[in-house]
Amino acid sequence: LGNMSARPLLCKQDRLRDFMHRRERGELLIQKIKKLQDNVLKKIQLSVSKDGFVHFGDTVMLLNPDNKSSLENYAGACGSLTLAINLDEISIYSAESLQAPCGVSAVESVDPVGRNTFCILSVDGGAAGEPIRFGQNFGLGTTGEFSDQMLYLASDHKSFTRFAKKSYLQQVFLTDELSYLTCWQATFLDPQLRLEYEGFPVP
Repeated sequence: LGNMSARPLLCKQDRLRDFMHRRERGELLIQKIKKLQDNVLKKIQLSVSKDGFVHFGDTVMLLNPDNKSSLENYAGACGSLTLAINLDEISIYSAESLQAPCGVSAVESVDPVGRNTFCILSVDGGAAGEPIRFGQNFGLGTTGEFSDQMLYLASDHKSFTRFAKKSYLQQVFLTDELSYLTCWQATFLDPQLRLEYEGFPVP
């Protein structure tokens, strides 16, 4: 029979050794959360247009501007919103980087950070620096300021089994595969003039 009083001491030493080992490898939960915050909340410089148009390769935010008239009618409205990466609990606890598929949501923060900025990507051979045109396909990608793979903004038609959790409209999410779901187009705001503006650069 061993000394019973020595067992708790050995358990404490094992736990301490395990803690030190995990800390050295950056596997502690607090280290993972800090790394995640350092990346997704890192300040980003948005692209500034020199000719007044949006270009392939530009870094942009998708902003829904504040509409004062609708705010008066809807008590739950909260002003300007940007589209941002939605970090769920699983990714915070387990991920070293963003995992696909990854959700997106609207947030009140309008400061450009890794979480809410996207790069405009060519999907049909357009060169970086060329202006995007109305009716032309393009992609929106983000790494969340992690150094590994790009995730692409995608949307799919609503179905009985596939819809947004809160609005019950069509899903918008990030995926690691380029497909027709990740192709976006800019359309002119006035529906009466959309045909006339097809092919013109997007301001």
